[in-house]
Amino acid sequence: MSKHICTRWAFDLGSWKPTLPQLSQAVASIQPEERVRLMKFHFIDDFLSSLIGRLLMRKYVSTCSGLPYHQVQFARDVRGKPYWVRDDFDGPPLSFNVSHQEGLVVLAGVTGEASDPDFGIGTDVMKIEYSGGKALSEFFRLMKRKFSAQEWSYIGRPQHDERQQVKAFMRHWCLKEAYVKELGVGITVDLEKISFSVDTSHQLTSEVSPLTGCSLRCHDQPMENWHFEEHLLQEEKYCAAIAFRNCLPQTRGRFQFLGVEQLLVKSPESEQDDVISYCQKALLKPYKRS
Repeated sequence: MSKHICTRWAFDLGSWKPTLPQLSQAVASIQPEERVRLMKFHFIDDFLSSLIGRLLMRKYVSTCSGLPYHQVQFARDVRGKPYWVRDDFDGPPLSFNVSHQEGLVVLAGVTGEASDPDFGIGTDVMKIEYSGGKALSEFFRLMKRKFSAQEWSYIGRPQHDERQQVKAFMRHWCLKEAYVKELGVGITVDLEKISFSVDTSHQLTSEVSPLTGCSLRCHDQPMENWHFEEHLLQEEKYCAAIAFRNCLPQTRGRFQFLGVEQLLVKSPESEQDDVISYCQKALLKPYKRS
């Protein structure tokens, strides 16, 4: 069996209040077309979470390939999904995916062997809370077509209180998102036909995270070439899922939290006037929760 090595990184945005020099270093590391995308965000929170996601991708590819940051180039496929432009680089195949919500950004990546390049990974993270304004029962009614009958039977278990129902809902949503993100199709597919059976032999808690006993059926057919991990993060405030296609990591592992200093690389471009001016404008953006 091919060896697949999984990397799981997370970044807590609440731990970082960027200074102008730090932000300039970060922005100088990403490609000019990505800077255009980032500046379209109205809130600084969204700007920073997307920026960190790009830095995580750059660090991951740089670490796996040995290439310096400035030699790592990304492009986007027809669906807008970033991928590494390998050119003629002779190294191990890899797959990676990034997700963020509110104050948390995560990356999951997997490397394999050149003899077995057909594998992939998707990830998603959700905060375990409901703040939709409507009653939870009404929200579930509106979302009913997004889940199979089996999934609803678990989410709506009579023994589940409201908090547990929200947690069960977010777990299933994370799994669906991680799966479709690896497929690259987004949530335009019929999610009701994508049915997950979570591990019911254990409660998902920090002590047992990650759980790996989840299985998937699509259009009632078992998807035996897929494997899944479910994680809890940040004192169980967030759940995260990782979907592995045609690969099974050698070892289970938890997300490693990185600090901003582990993502920044000094670049001469960070001192350039256009980068500094760009960052000054970015720092004027409002926070969502000011």
